[in-house]
Amino acid sequence: MKKITLNYKLTAIATLITLGAFYSCEREDGVSDSEMVVEESISVGLASKNSGSSNCTPGASNSSRTIGDMANPVNDGKIDDRSCFSNYSETRVGSRTYGNYNIAVGSNHLGTRLQPRIERSFPRSNEKVGSYVEFKGVFRILEVGDTPNDRDDGTYIAQAKGKHTGGGGSPDPAICLFLAKPVYGIDGQGRRTQVSFDIYREQINFRGGSGASGRTLVFLTNVGKGRAISFELKVGFRNVNGSKVHYANAVIGGRNYFWNIPEANRGTQSGIRYGAYRVKGGKARIQWANTNFRRINK
Repeated sequence: MKKITLNYKLTAIATLITLGAFYSCEREDGVSDSEMVVEESISVGLASKNSGSSNCTPGASNSSRTIGDMANPVNDGKIDDRSCFSNYSETRVGSRTYGNYNIAVGSNHLGTRLQPRIERSFPRSNEKVGSYVEFKGVFRILEVGDTPNDRDDGTYIAQAKGKHTGGGGSPDPAICLFLAKPVYGIDGQGRRTQVSFDIYREQINFRGGSGASGRTLVFLTNVGKGRAISFELKVGFRNVNGSKVHYANAVIGGRNYFWNIPEANRGTQSGIRYGAYRVKGGKARIQWANTNFRRINK
């Protein structure tokens, strides 16, 4: 996967400007254009882009990944904060209040070599046919990780989780992750900037799969910078013509991106996480609003 060419980038930014100027209130993705705004100020100290530093911000170095959340946050789910760059905060944009998930390279301060993240998680559903977990929300992407290597670009905005029998892989493996990669263009001041984001499903090829041989990137769609995009993810088990199927069905901007998980009979649970996870260079700024979670256990 190579970076988008300059001509394509210029076309992309011109398209975004045109859309912002001429679209009416209702859009294809089912949200209001009033929420496409110039990057609003976020009440955290944003460090300059670099690599290799801790990127810690005073007051954001929580001693445990499960503390430091706001009282009564607008976003559903239990916090998992493994970044000293910023605490979870909230911002009003149009008619919605968004939760801010801001992370930076090298900012996991909790003694692990894992990638920084601020995510929210939910209880898992079981492996019985008819059991599932379902998450709905609206996201906006302001910035994602950027490195000299396109392979390492991008930030995960959500993921399906679930353990399995027979061993292999992480003790708590990801099944598929929704990865936002940057597309660059030129802003009104002539500066190179992220103008939109290609959304991929990074899906396992087999249970416990990781790395280039264990996962496949599947392009889903492109979303504009600062656009409010509806998102749904349902993960569970069903019966199809007598066979057990483990599925991870996403709906992004009103479009279906359904997928059946390999080796369904090995799956023991279904789970969902969302927020911001992974930044191998630079910063990531993801916002979530109108979140809702449902779990059904048979």
